[in-house]
Amino acid sequence: MKFLDEAKVYVKAGDGGAGCVSFRREKYVEFGGPDGGDGGRGGDVVVECAESLNTLIDFRYRQHFKAKRGGHGMGKNRAGAGGADVVLRVPAGTQVLAEDKETVLADLTQPGVRMVIARGGRGGRGNTQFKSSTNRAPRRADPGGEGEESWVWLRLKLIADAGLIGLPNAGKSTFLAAVSAARPKIAGYPFTTLYPNLGVVETGGDTFVLADIPGLIEGAHTGAGLGDRFLGHVERCRVLLHLVDGTDGDVAAAYRTVRDELAAYGGGLDLKPEVVALNKADALSVDDVEARRSELAEACGRPVLALSGVSGQGVAEAIADLYAVIGEARAAERPPNAAFAP
Repeated sequence: MKFLDEAKVYVKAGDGGAGCVSFRREKYVEFGGPDGGDGGRGGDVVVECAESLNTLIDFRYRQHFKAKRGGHGMGKNRAGAGGADVVLRVPAGTQVLAEDKETVLADLTQPGVRMVIARGGRGGRGNTQFKSSTNRAPRRADPGGEGEESWVWLRLKLIADAGLIGLPNAGKSTFLAAVSAARPKIAGYPFTTLYPNLGVVETGGDTFVLADIPGLIEGAHTGAGLGDRFLGHVERCRVLLHLVDGTDGDVAAAYRTVRDELAAYGGGLDLKPEVVALNKADALSVDDVEARRSELAEACGRPVLALSGVSGQGVAEAIADLYAVIGEARAAERPPNAAFAP
């Protein structure tokens, strides 16, 4: 299935049904009078978070969604039926943005959550509603109100506990394949990963979700390479694992390139907890590993792990460091009385 994380759709709620002008005329009934019913309310456009979805591919082939209009009122005080709603099912982590692509209308992170993004028009009043002591035979009825309509953007931000970042060919996909059951494409050339991949990592009897996004290059925030559009998928991550290719001639420059792109992107990515690792240690001598670890540690100002997704060296330590940050974040988010809940 093709991965699609952004789509523009047109939504139109149903118009309300018109009210009815009608009068009661029956044989042997002495008193008649107005009996026009009200129109029905138009249907809403609803966005629902579905657990079974993980991409917005359905919106590639259909971009227009219109709810049903309400039924018109009828004689004998019969109200029109309400219009049926239209439900857009989206994966968890989807944001609904206005046409300006900045105003957030809804942020759906939990399966089962529903949000109305376009409300149907109200039904018009029939002439029965206008009957009064001074107006015994009103010949007035309201038309139905118009339903809301607009173009909106659907943008998917994957929900993962940890995210993999780094330059192209830094070994991110190899690491993901080594620690989870995910099988991303792996090859010896840059930009092998063209769309994000997710994997579930098991550790200490617990699990967390790890996201691998396409590599960044210098100038990604201006559109260079694949750009920085996939960075939105690590905005929700609690911690980032920054992999630096140990075979690179200047590991400090490689680290700073990615950090500069995170800062240019914004969204607080450059402020997230980070674990830095020198990857592909199996391709280096012991002396080279230590020299480049020291160089990288000086550039980032924190301890640096040495690991290899191929040989498994240092992988367990990296997972432990990631899970330590994730565990603290989960504990902070847990309600104080959660342990005593029945």
